[in-house]
Amino acid sequence: MLRYLPVRRIHARQILDSRGVPTVEVEATVGEGIIGIEGYTARAIVPSGASTGRFEAIELRDGEKGCYLGLGVQKAVENVNTRLAEVIVGENALDQVRIDELLIRADGTENKASTGANAVLGVSMAIARAAAMALRIPLYQYLGGCHTKKLPVPMMNIMNGGKHADNTVDLQEFMIMPCGAGSFEDGIRMCVEIYQFLKILLREKGLSTAVGDEGGFAPDLKDSEEVLRMIVEAVEKAGYEPGKDIFIAIDAAASELYDEELGVYRFPGESKMKDREILRDAKEMIEYYEKLLEKFPLISIEDGLQEDDWEGWKTMTERLGSRIQLVGDDLFVTNVKRLACGIRLQAANAILIKVNQIGTLSEAIDAVKMAQQAGYRTIISHRSGETEDSFIADLAVAVGAGQIKTGAPCRSDRNAKYNQLLRISEMLAETAVYENPFPKEKSES
Repeated sequence: MLRYLPVRRIHARQILDSRGVPTVEVEATVGEGIIGIEGYTARAIVPSGASTGRFEAIELRDGEKGCYLGLGVQKAVENVNTRLAEVIVGENALDQVRIDELLIRADGTENKASTGANAVLGVSMAIARAAAMALRIPLYQYLGGCHTKKLPVPMMNIMNGGKHADNTVDLQEFMIMPCGAGSFEDGIRMCVEIYQFLKILLREKGLSTAVGDEGGFAPDLKDSEEVLRMIVEAVEKAGYEPGKDIFIAIDAAASELYDEELGVYRFPGESKMKDREILRDAKEMIEYYEKLLEKFPLISIEDGLQEDDWEGWKTMTERLGSRIQLVGDDLFVTNVKRLACGIRLQAANAILIKVNQIGTLSEAIDAVKMAQQAGYRTIISHRSGETEDSFIADLAVAVGAGQIKTGAPCRSDRNAKYNQLLRISEMLAETAVYENPFPKEKSES
């Protein structure tokens, strides 16, 4: 049995993400170093967010305005090729926890500001993939073990707003979830059909079918209710029943709407469309969501309040938590310290997991385990600046997350994840498990 697999080489380069912004790609070579055998080399690419929480690990950028508008990542690349490579080469690639601890120690800061979370994460992911390759097992099985078999329910983005689109819709994402599907394959098919019917519907109404960062359509609409009505109509036109076959999820990205000076949430798009200023405080935001919940088959709200309003989150969870999934993204930023605070206060009942928010694979998995042990649901998520790397698809299966959020079915950077999950489903065959994450809520609807 192979117990020691040395890391032989670490090399990084600057490449581009889905928004044409530089990002870090890392290659890791592992193997015994026998003459004539090159070893196993795997790559990993680090994503980047547009709507980022204040408490996320730091993504290192060059800041040179004359080159990629200051967004280059050559400093992070250099850190991989020097500081991080020096401490990792020669270590056992099969000991992911130690690898990640060494990376954290080499950076030496709480938020990975020294080497950059984008540098650290690239190494962490590339080594895991190379180790799986050397063992000749799928990545999801390497990370999750031989009993891994649970496929996630897609949380598929079909309408964009906020920072992910240049339109008048203030809330950031509107997603559909095929909770009534019998398999992952059926769920993907249902979502794609609805997406295509929505495109036809928008055209019929003379609305734009241009897409936002994550592939969802981004027309100008007067408010969120109009968006939700449009989605329900598309679901029905596709032949599915809202609230039974398909549920709707929202990412409000409330921190992006929050005005710290006034202590209220500004809705500039809605204000423009209604020709009057729309402001809501925390109490009014909760009432707003309650109103939407009564009218539409909503099952999940992400970042419903801003990232530092613990009392507001606690109140929102008391009011809505028994009826709907309340997801902390900016609230928790995949950080076990912030998650522990949320669990103690009973704020939210689910966590969004983004590996680049925390910077290493081990830390992200620790957050998943803590959440699941506390009864919180878990969702593995992409970022708005994505790549062709499908790592999070394997991760979602490995940790049994039950849900994955990875965009619309119209861009290769998003479809890379869906396609990988289709491959995994085929590999698992009849052992694959696909479950509705909300059986209680579904039965009560």
